[in-house]
Amino acid sequence: MIDKSLKNLDALFPADLGEDKKAHAKTLFLKNLSLLAHRYYGGKMQTVPKCGIYGFNWFNAWYTPGVSMISTTIRDDNDTSFALSNRGNLVAVVSDSTRVLGDGDCTPPGGLGVMEGKAMLMKYLGGVDATALCIDSRSKDGAHDPDKIIEFVKMAAPSFGAVNLEDISQPNCFKVLDELREACDIPVWHDDAQGTACITLAGLLNALKLAGKKIGDAKIVLLGAGAANTTIARLILADGGDPAKMIIFDSKGSLHKDRKDIEGDKREYRKWELCKKTNPGKAASEADALKGADVLIALSKPGPDTVKREWIRSMAEKSIVFCCANPVPEIWPYAAKEEGAFIVATGRGDFPNQVNNSVCFPGILKGALLVRARKITDGMAIRCAHSIADFSEKRGITPDNIIATMEETDVFAVEAADVAMQAIEEGVSRVKLSWNEVHAQAQTDIAASRALVTDMMKQGHIKEPPQEMLQEALDAALKAVG
Repeated sequence: MIDKSLKNLDALFPADLGEDKKAHAKTLFLKNLSLLAHRYYGGKMQTVPKCGIYGFNWFNAWYTPGVSMISTTIRDDNDTSFALSNRGNLVAVVSDSTRVLGDGDCTPPGGLGVMEGKAMLMKYLGGVDATALCIDSRSKDGAHDPDKIIEFVKMAAPSFGAVNLEDISQPNCFKVLDELREACDIPVWHDDAQGTACITLAGLLNALKLAGKKIGDAKIVLLGAGAANTTIARLILADGGDPAKMIIFDSKGSLHKDRKDIEGDKREYRKWELCKKTNPGKAASEADALKGADVLIALSKPGPDTVKREWIRSMAEKSIVFCCANPVPEIWPYAAKEEGAFIVATGRGDFPNQVNNSVCFPGILKGALLVRARKITDGMAIRCAHSIADFSEKRGITPDNIIATMEETDVFAVEAADVAMQAIEEGVSRVKLSWNEVHAQAQTDIAASRALVTDMMKQGHIKEPPQEMLQEALDAALKAVG
């Protein structure tokens, strides 16, 4: 019988399967199970009231005629909408589904699985309500128009306390984020870029501590120059990294000040900023750049051969390797370790050191919502990264355990409080609360969200998945890998 908790995925597979086949089988099992489970439950999210219905006359208070008082009060002071409706704890998860995980353009409704997933994680981990909004950004000629996303979010903003942008292809994602951060009076957060950057910086800070290195002294190579890695680079530099010791690669080579193809493309202004700052020696290849490098951060083409073993072998002593492509990392962790890597992190939860946005975005959004922030600044993201790193260090870190996981409940309340304090310090909050007030409220909301799910499971409102479904997923995976 398969343990429904799925605590030990490795135990499901024969010991003699081999590392490569086992990793592939785990991926297939989770994909098969995901399809079967989504069909079984009809998706992941539903809407339930947060108020009581104590008798039918309460509908006259919750709706007409009583609700007229709510409408006119908000009319006279729009900021009261955060307290008198669910707006103060509600996030819009917006995507045009043009870059869904590693699967590319999945058509507008194709992103619903991921967007519902974000909403589920926000609720369970951060006590934040969220709704998935997958939109069609195509213009009449079929091209994806970032201005359509911008206009949609501007129109929808009065209903939400924050917006989480997700799975929007580059370079459109840069324009969408930068314009909406300035145009909207609520936080607009791009989790693929800012969330990944925040959690990666948190992991890097602790990895460097364990390696006995400082961020300003480290030679850092980034493989991939998409929304995530360009934002990671920006936050590292803002937090003390040395641009002269940073080299970034896109699909055409390294970024440097002579990349005229990037300079001439107005849509690539974020990459051009990095071209002007980094890689003064104009490294020719990944192999050259990684010689003596302290850190590799790869968010590029799924592997496992995208990053070569010999590249890792050529890195500095106590090298740090983050290979975070999904679903398959650019090099398997065991292979990087065999070639001398001191610390290896991936984007997957079935390997040590998962670099997981889910440890970041529920907390940072919760903190922003609780003080009714008008935006999430880079300073707030960096504060969140240090909050996660410090929390992890206090409970103990090792080369195979550099960062907190989703199971460590209080990390979300702690980062919410730290982020809220940063918002207040930077003057972007509508209300001022103490650290303890934010932490306590976040803890209360998170506990309530988890209790709600647990109670629904216990009372049968959420059905248990049948054993046959888990076995079917496992059998299909084992058959596929031979």
